[in-house]
Amino acid sequence: MTARKLTYPQAQYFSSLMEDYLEQKEELRNLYHRFPNLENFEAQIKEKQAEFNLATNKRTVLTDVLLKQYHGLDNAQESIVNIELLRSDNTFTITTGHQLNLFTGPLYFLYKIVSVINLCKQLKAKYPTFDFVPVYWMATEDHDFEEIQYFKFQGKKLVWDREAAGGVGRLSNDGLDKVLHTLQSQLGTSDHAQEISQLFKKAYLESDNLAVATRFLAHQLFGNDGLVIVDGDDADLKSLVIPQFEEELLQQMSFHKVNETIEKWPSNYKVQVTPREINLFYLKDNLRERIFFEDAIYKVIDTDISFTKDEILTELHQHPERFSPNVIMRPLYQEAILPNLCYIGGGGEMAYWLELKAYFDSQNITFPMLLMRNSALLMSQKQLEKTEKLGLELQDLFLKDYQLDEKLTRQLSNIEIDFSSQKEHLSKQFKELYQIAQQTDQSFYGAVAAQERKQIKGLEYLEKRLLKAQKRKLKDFLDRALIIQRELFPNSSLQERQENFSSFYLEYGSQLITVIKQNLDPLDLRFTVIVFGD
Repeated sequence: MTARKLTYPQAQYFSSLMEDYLEQKEELRNLYHRFPNLENFEAQIKEKQAEFNLATNKRTVLTDVLLKQYHGLDNAQESIVNIELLRSDNTFTITTGHQLNLFTGPLYFLYKIVSVINLCKQLKAKYPTFDFVPVYWMATEDHDFEEIQYFKFQGKKLVWDREAAGGVGRLSNDGLDKVLHTLQSQLGTSDHAQEISQLFKKAYLESDNLAVATRFLAHQLFGNDGLVIVDGDDADLKSLVIPQFEEELLQQMSFHKVNETIEKWPSNYKVQVTPREINLFYLKDNLRERIFFEDAIYKVIDTDISFTKDEILTELHQHPERFSPNVIMRPLYQEAILPNLCYIGGGGEMAYWLELKAYFDSQNITFPMLLMRNSALLMSQKQLEKTEKLGLELQDLFLKDYQLDEKLTRQLSNIEIDFSSQKEHLSKQFKELYQIAQQTDQSFYGAVAAQERKQIKGLEYLEKRLLKAQKRKLKDFLDRALIIQRELFPNSSLQERQENFSSFYLEYGSQLITVIKQNLDPLDLRFTVIVFGD
């Protein structure tokens, strides 16, 4: 097993906003608090510690809730130890979040979790007098079922076909026996296939709802690392943020502060999310709908539910669990209840977090360091050998298919396909004609310019024809290169965004996660290619 590294620009799949953030470009500096390097954590620890010292009950409530959520989960000793550590003023969290995708969804779920686990280990080595707990925040209140109802096994989409409404964490697991049956028909009968089948069965067919199933699944994969899994759909946890939710209902502070940031947003970057006037949903079983204010009444969209000002404040204080933050307010909820130092997420997540600093400042909540999760490509030794035999660099595989096709054709052709020298020679000839044209009338000058454009265009046409002819001649060779690329980049996308971990677990078993943990360094801001030996 070996690992190779590429810069994110070489990988070509990441936004300019993220590339510039990783390079700490000055135009982004006011959008974050501290950049995530080991030295900066010292100040972050002191600031978060001071914030939590002002709210003495937060650690107690958090710990008690987590112990309840872990009740009945077998072999959870390492996680329970970490939960108890959260009572201490010297314990902090490193957090990632993710939807409740079926069977973890895309492969990058593993990379997120490994990133928080490995960063906690690095911080403990750097700051031994403190403890650091890896946290996975389950997005149990999301209601976008279509985004989570499937996963891809070896390119085939396995779908949980059912109707759904409300927060997905509360959904029963009815119908997942059919998904298991389909998965088993594709797995085969190897030992690793049996492990995958049993993991799915125990997680989904022996759990009451999707939240419990997802906790079991993540715990089975990472419980030995002390991962702590948080379900924010909880009345006691939300009681800690009643003041922030109340301010949201009455003053819409998130709307104003995020819009202030958007007004100053650098024009060369896309704005990821736009705030609502009220960034809270109303949540009950089978219901999660947006709250809005109209004609002095608070209403829940697409329902008959409504409240006066006094009624909605009473509802909030009596039932805080019925108020669910959206993408703008969820980060604040998370950071208000966790002694968190750093949030690790993908490029899209980082983009919307960068909109939130002014809002956090207005709430006196420490803005966390923002660290882009590790990204990786898994390939076999055989695939690497084929790549090298074709004369390709690893970064060539990240090109678009037509770019790879053209690059290889030019590289392998025994004929010079680049007509740049001919175009340059032509330009020199026309330079002399322009000098003559300047001594006569304007119509002749225009004729020279038109003739130059025509001949340059003719050379470009011949160049394309030659390239096309050479592609036909080299077709077999080019096809082999494109086959490797398609294996590693399904649907012309990053492997980590398409395939489920089970596609690779079938081949490598538990070694898959061990190798990933060994090769991903969260503070190494480069793309990792992991090569598995035969």
